[in-house]
Amino acid sequence: MERVKFNNEDKSVSPVGIGTYYDPSWIAVAKILKIRKSRKQKVDAIRTALGSGINFIDTAEMYQTEPLVREAIQGYNREDLFIATKVLPTHYSYEKVIKSFNRSAKNLGVKYIDLYQLHMQSSYSKIQEALRAMEYLMDQGKIRHIGISNFDLDHTKKASEFLKKHEISATQMNFNVAHRNIEKDIIPYCKENGISILAYFPLSHGKLVTSEGMGKEVIETITKNHGPKTIPQIVLNWFISKYDFVYPIPRASNPQHVRENSGAMGWRMNEDEIRMLEDAVSNVKAATWFGDHTT
Repeated sequence: MERVKFNNEDKSVSPVGIGTYYDPSWIAVAKILKIRKSRKQKVDAIRTALGSGINFIDTAEMYQTEPLVREAIQGYNREDLFIATKVLPTHYSYEKVIKSFNRSAKNLGVKYIDLYQLHMQSSYSKIQEALRAMEYLMDQGKIRHIGISNFDLDHTKKASEFLKKHEISATQMNFNVAHRNIEKDIIPYCKENGISILAYFPLSHGKLVTSEGMGKEVIETITKNHGPKTIPQIVLNWFISKYDFVYPIPRASNPQHVRENSGAMGWRMNEDEIRMLEDAVSNVKAATWFGDHTT
C-alpha cells in the first residue's frame, strides 16, 4: 500500500483518493426525500477503495454522502484514514461554520476531520469570518488542516492572508491532463507556498478513458515499460508522476472502477512518458472534446 506524506506532515495518505460527489439529481433526492439511491453499491465502492489501499476520502455537506462514508468506514482504524469534507458558502459565518462542522462530524461518525474546506468562493468578508471559525476548530483539535475549494488565485491569496495562526493546507480544483489551466497560476503558487491540490474530475467525466483520447502509442509504451496498465490508471498516474503535491480524487460509485483506479499507484512514469501523454491528449481530438483546453 503506497503512502505519501500529506502536506509534508506526519499523516500518510494514498497518492490517489476517492471523491463522493454524484450528481445534482442524486443530491436533491437525498436531501429532500432522504433517499440515497444505490446506497449499497456506493458504500461498497468506498469499502473497495479502502481494501485496495486508498485511505483518502473526500466528501462535503452539500453532497449528502457523509452518512455513506460513515457506514463505509465502520471497522477501520480512524487514525489510518484521511477524511476531508466541506462547508457550504451559505454557512460562512463564525457560528454557522462551527455548527456545520459539528453536523458533518456527527454524520461521519468522527471526533475530528482531517481536512475541512470552504467549498466555494464568496465575498472576502465572509471568507475571513469562516476562516476565523476554522482557526478556532484547529485550536480545539477538531480539524487537522484548513482547505479551500474552487478558489481562483486572488481568493487563494486572500484566504492565506486572512489566517492569523495557521495556513491553508490544500485547495481543490477541476484539473486533469486535458484541462490544465491551473498550471499557469494555481500550481506555481501552491508549489511555492506548500499547498496541496485535490484534483476533482481527474478523468474528465469519463472522456479520458478511451484509447482515442490518448493514442495507442502511449498505451503501448506505458505497458511495455511498466506492465499492463489500463487507460484510467495511466491518466491518474500522470498526477502522481508529475507532481508530489497533487492528489486525484476520482468518484467512487462502482467497486470495479475503484479497484481499477487503485492500480494507478505504486509506479511512476518518467518525464518522456509524461510528455508523450500530454502531447497525445493535446493533439488527438482534444480541441473537439474539451473546447478551449489551455495547457
